[in-house]
Amino acid sequence: MSIHNTSISVFAPASIGNLSVGFDVLGLAVKPIDGTLLGDVVTVSATTAANSLTVKGEFAAKLPSKKEDNIVWSCLLIFNEQLLKAEQSPVFVALTLDKKMPVGSGLGSSACSVVAALVALNTFYAKYQGFSFAKNVLLKMTGQMEAKISGSIHYDNVAPCYLGGLQLMVPDENVISRLLPSFDDCFYVMAYPGISVSTKAARDVLPTEYSRSDLISFGQNLATFVDACHRQDKSQAFAVLTDVVAEPYRTDLLPRYQASRDYLTAQGALAVGISGSGPTLFCVCDSEQQAQKFALWLQDNYLQTALGFVHVCKVDNVGATEL
Repeated sequence: MSIHNTSISVFAPASIGNLSVGFDVLGLAVKPIDGTLLGDVVTVSATTAANSLTVKGEFAAKLPSKKEDNIVWSCLLIFNEQLLKAEQSPVFVALTLDKKMPVGSGLGSSACSVVAALVALNTFYAKYQGFSFAKNVLLKMTGQMEAKISGSIHYDNVAPCYLGGLQLMVPDENVISRLLPSFDDCFYVMAYPGISVSTKAARDVLPTEYSRSDLISFGQNLATFVDACHRQDKSQAFAVLTDVVAEPYRTDLLPRYQASRDYLTAQGALAVGISGSGPTLFCVCDSEQQAQKFALWLQDNYLQTALGFVHVCKVDNVGATEL
């Protein structure tokens, strides 16, 4: 097969950053149970012309109009840079981003674009040039891209988006992320209200210092959650899913969040939290019936614009996938 007649498409799924209890160190990939592609798709095609980028999809209009300002284009530049360092020759490619994920949603929108682009490029070169980067090398690239976007390296969206499942970030630059046992029988209701909250703005409202009691609570909750995951103790895990680092300071940025959280908790949700930096709310349920009931309630009570949506999801254990 000629390389000039080939193309690769990769889908990268939505993720819940922080997962309440693990600020910047926990992330969970999720997928709607109805088969909706909640995430982004990037297609890489060989071309004899110069490199190019086309953007389409429901949320394409929310992205910068210049390709140089698009993170997918930046992904191509960093990938080619790494190819040259590895003594590989880049070829011309035509990139297409199908933007299915709202920007500033708290669902890992930038991570979806970054992961889909880098994995598509890596898969393309693996298939048609016989060269590919190792997973941890590619994961480092995704972290570099996230740092470029938000100002600091954090893997809590890109790691689950790329690798799937529930990921714990570890302080080892070669390992980066460890897969935790997740609760695959749970349902995660994801409610995006249709408004945007920038990651930078959501980080700017956080205090620069925390009390000793908050630090103890954070460490105890995170450690207990990780332990409960390994023991598959669902009630213990979700009993400590409390955010003392970000949620108390971000609630005012999210209209209707506190009232919705109070209602869903009173109605028996296992846990309710802010997905990433918001404004998406996630709600953990024990059954599909309960999840569908809460989804309908959130549709009526949490959404604020026509762009809003609610999806009943389960854990996505696959991560980035070639279509």
